Amino acid sequence: MDFDKEVADIHARNRRVEMDKAWEVSWTRRVFIAAITYCLAGVWLILIEANNPWLNAFVPTGGYLLSTLTLPILKNFWAKNK
Repeated sequence: MDFDKEVADIHARNRRVEMDKAWEVSWTRRVFIAAITYCLAGVWLILIEANNPWLNAFVPTGGYLLSTLTLPILKNFWAKNK
């Protein structure tokens, strides 16, 4: 019985780990973080009375999205040369 419970626990842990991995690379997560970044940057730029705050809020948002696109490429390069 104890062995069966251990195997079931390992399978449950593996499912959680796989779900966490899938979430980390999902477009849902990326878009959600980008939207939050855009809103917070826009509000901050309004508070400091910057010109065109909602247009300028695209800069950090674009930077975030660009970094999420390039990191997998860099990771693969790094892993290949490790």
